[in-house]
Amino acid sequence: MTSTSVSVAGRTASPSTARVINDRLALHLLKDKGPLTAGQLKSLTGLSRPTIADLVERLRRTGLVAVVGEAGAERRGPNARVYGIVADSAHVAGVDVRTDSVAVCVADLLGRTLAEESLPVAPDTDPARTVTAAVALVAGAAERAGAARLHHIGIGVPGLIDPATGELNATSGLPSWHRELATALHGGLAAPVLLENEVNLAAVAEQRLGAVRDRDTFVLLWLGHGVGAAVVLDRVLRRGASGGTGEIGFLPVPGTSGLPSATGCDGGFHSLVSSAAVCELAQEHGLEAVAGDQAGRGDGTEGAGAAEAVIRAALGAGERGEPFLDALAARIAVGVAAICAVLDPGCAVLGGEVGRAGGEELARRVEERVARLSPLRTRVRAGVVGGGGVLRGAVLTALDATQNELFGAP
Repeated sequence: MTSTSVSVAGRTASPSTARVINDRLALHLLKDKGPLTAGQLKSLTGLSRPTIADLVERLRRTGLVAVVGEAGAERRGPNARVYGIVADSAHVAGVDVRTDSVAVCVADLLGRTLAEESLPVAPDTDPARTVTAAVALVAGAAERAGAARLHHIGIGVPGLIDPATGELNATSGLPSWHRELATALHGGLAAPVLLENEVNLAAVAEQRLGAVRDRDTFVLLWLGHGVGAAVVLDRVLRRGASGGTGEIGFLPVPGTSGLPSATGCDGGFHSLVSSAAVCELAQEHGLEAVAGDQAGRGDGTEGAGAAEAVIRAALGAGERGEPFLDALAARIAVGVAAICAVLDPGCAVLGGEVGRAGGEELARRVEERVARLSPLRTRVRAGVVGGGGVLRGAVLTALDATQNELFGAP
């Protein structure tokens, strides 16, 4: 006895496989294009009307799809029903872990933010207490969002993520509680945890929500208290053999006092464009660098807030600020040109506090200087996703995993 086969969007499959493929296709269409009528699903999929009717009923029984309204002039009858994803059928959380804070965002299955919370972390706080407080923060946000459980939790952290284990590599410069938090969240909230480097998540946010929605290949330079990069090639985030793709703070470049080492990026690209370096450059050009406690960091150091403040001051200073902006752009262009010589991404996004503060004025200057250093045409854009870019990227990562599990990979 031979098995029956059917045509599914131009392919041939068994009836059971066809149902899976059709359901997956319809769910992703409903997610990406919003609520649709059965007729619209028929037009978009090329499936027959009876097949669509069976599909819709099947998806309604799963609880993932429901009638959300009616369309058409008469607004009655089966053909007028509009079907949509049931947003509260699953919930996810994104967590942004810094050395001095933890922030969480809980969203529904369509990515709509339902609750956001943050927790400051003092340097002398007991690590175990910090982990306990952070788990309680996420649990509390989930409760306020009305989530009975979290389907996935995305976490953005500084440092390298081991591609083989998915764990944060031990780094002396990071608090010990960073490594412990992922395990505690998984155990305490019974949800899969997806750990990712913070700069990589910022790139995810910029591609999906920000400056590079039209690009499949680009690099994002994170310019702030620390310096790093994220590399996206053909819409795939590249992490490298050890998770170290984008550690451009260690990039040997001209214009520094020495060379970086395996244990420190002093002498590398970090020495040219970190927040401290930007503040020093500003002082050389007669611009006052705001101390960290005045710029919102609260730690008495010249951190990312100071660099952001001084760049904004330069932008508002007219011609007096232009020499500083030109000098900063020349420094950034050295790193961009080096990346372009190896990857040829065609586009570089300036992110982090410095990149965002500089805006299009700084991006334009960097692009002009890169054009002088490299024959490879490279657009340079300012990041537009705000300071919550890492958090937004963490939510998107958790959302992708949840949707792929519930809907099937697209």
